[in-house]
Amino acid sequence: MKRYRDSLITFLKKLPRAYKGRPMAFAILCGLSLLNLCSEWPHELPRPAFLDTYDRLFPDSFGTPRQLLFDHFQRWFPRTPTAQPVTIVAIDDRTLGAVGQWPWPRNRLASLIDAIAAQKPAAIGLDIYMPEVDQTSPDKVADNLPPTAASLAAGLRALPSHEAILARSLHATRAVLGAVAFDHATANTRTDLRSAPILVHGADGADPLDSVLRFNYVLASLPELQAAAQGQALLNVALEQGTVRRIPLIMGLGNKLVPGMALEMLRVATRSPVVEVFASPAGVLAVGVADVQVPTQPNGEIWLHFASIRSTQSRYVSARDVLQGKVDPDRIRNKLVLVGLTGTGLTDVRATPLGEQVPGIEIQAQVIETIFEGHFLQRPAWLKWGETIFIMTFGMLIIWYLPRTDSPLATFIRSFSKASAILGIILNLLSLLSCVLLFKYGGLLVDAASIFIIGSAVMGSFFSTALLDDDAKRRQQAARTQMPDGEQSDAGKSVDGALARWKRIHRSSK
Repeated sequence: MKRYRDSLITFLKKLPRAYKGRPMAFAILCGLSLLNLCSEWPHELPRPAFLDTYDRLFPDSFGTPRQLLFDHFQRWFPRTPTAQPVTIVAIDDRTLGAVGQWPWPRNRLASLIDAIAAQKPAAIGLDIYMPEVDQTSPDKVADNLPPTAASLAAGLRALPSHEAILARSLHATRAVLGAVAFDHATANTRTDLRSAPILVHGADGADPLDSVLRFNYVLASLPELQAAAQGQALLNVALEQGTVRRIPLIMGLGNKLVPGMALEMLRVATRSPVVEVFASPAGVLAVGVADVQVPTQPNGEIWLHFASIRSTQSRYVSARDVLQGKVDPDRIRNKLVLVGLTGTGLTDVRATPLGEQVPGIEIQAQVIETIFEGHFLQRPAWLKWGETIFIMTFGMLIIWYLPRTDSPLATFIRSFSKASAILGIILNLLSLLSCVLLFKYGGLLVDAASIFIIGSAVMGSFFSTALLDDDAKRRQQAARTQMPDGEQSDAGKSVDGALARWKRIHRSSK
């Protein structure tokens, strides 16, 4: 057993230097490239079963550095808004202090919608869902009165319910109600949602439902309110480690496609009858309304290029000021108006790649703004293959050229053991610079993090080999230096012995 162990240790010691380190570098290149491909499996290929095991063994192996790099791209070059098509009517702390705590009676919310509608907005989107009956409605109050107040109860029941009042307000304007989809049932979820028709183009027999985020349940407003509104939309966002980076513009609910809030508000504002989806067997290519077409990822999402919250504060108006008629009409007229909660403890705060915490309604506003500007971040399906080909080609060139003893580069590396590390840093910095420029001027999200990691690992294998070679050379030099001393010592001993023998012979002859 000891002999086999010693043989294995000897083999492992020789392996990094075998064939000038090329086999070791090639194994590192292929292994890491496969892990990188598995971490972001191309959507157009069937997902192998072994990827579930991979996700358990190597969670976020390349995904985390990739996302962090993309976040830094956005921090270096945040989007600068060039238009303001959205106004956010915020139910903020000032409003709650003046009007009352949330949730409001539905007739009070109807008054806010009426006040907004009076300024002629292009559409009104409610980042609010109302799945339960308002218990402050006159008929509900009547149900709680004692029998002695029968006449009062009858009078209350003769009044319209708060849902009926709100439904009239919704019906009188171009309103879109929000909803949230779930993959599990809760007490108030349903399995269906009233939504606009979806027209699919060019799927070639493929069903976009197989590609998009798909849910079976939805938390939506009451059917009476849904019937009164001009549109219904999902408010779901894609969260990755608590940060919003991508937004689904189209999703699946049961067996039908449902638009996100931004897309549905554009449909209602342009009075388009349908939402269009352009698909292929590889997934969704784009979604559109009227003459607007938005390129998407195969699953119907877009990468959102965020603007700093500091640059978007001017889009916010307080609901209190709207109710009191203190808002400039131009801030609402022909605008896409989003109504949502921003009061302390009420809002769903989201983290963005810029490191900011923003209200959930701000995310929807930035999606609409991005579509208006046509400034999209893109990571098309072919880009992953292009990155993989580049990594393999670049790695193979390094493996072929670097160990060559007749190249000036190899001579330089042999003379300076850290040269391969310095060279790797320079090449990776050039790669990072190229990716930054592609982001800034082309909106392309190129994975420089994986290129850096794999390139550094391949260069590092040769760096390790160079260190081993230097160590071997030092040992050989030390052996050569010690050999003459040993020989000289032996020669000295021989001379001393010869002198001693001569002296003994001389004494005996006398």
